[in-house]
Amino acid sequence: MAETNVESLIRSLVIPLLKQPQALSITQSDEGRYHRYIIDVDPNDVGRLIGRQGHVAAALRTVVEGAQSQRANSKRVRLLINDHRH
Repeated sequence: MAETNVESLIRSLVIPLLKQPQALSITQSDEGRYHRYIIDVDPNDVGRLIGRQGHVAAALRTVVEGAQSQRANSKRVRLLINDHRH
């Protein structure tokens, strides 16, 4: 399956944060009014992606959701991080 613009954006934002960028995987699915993107990384990189008190994850969501909302007649985006630590 071809990579979407949103996946490309997520990849370009996330890769610099990771120590194991080759472990990055992004899964997309449709969920009613939303496109859901699940980011899966090496368990040792999850903390880097979430950040202190979730600030990095919140910033990623803001950028990705804001970029998608600029498109006319597009579904909203949900960005989730698969947390292997629990």
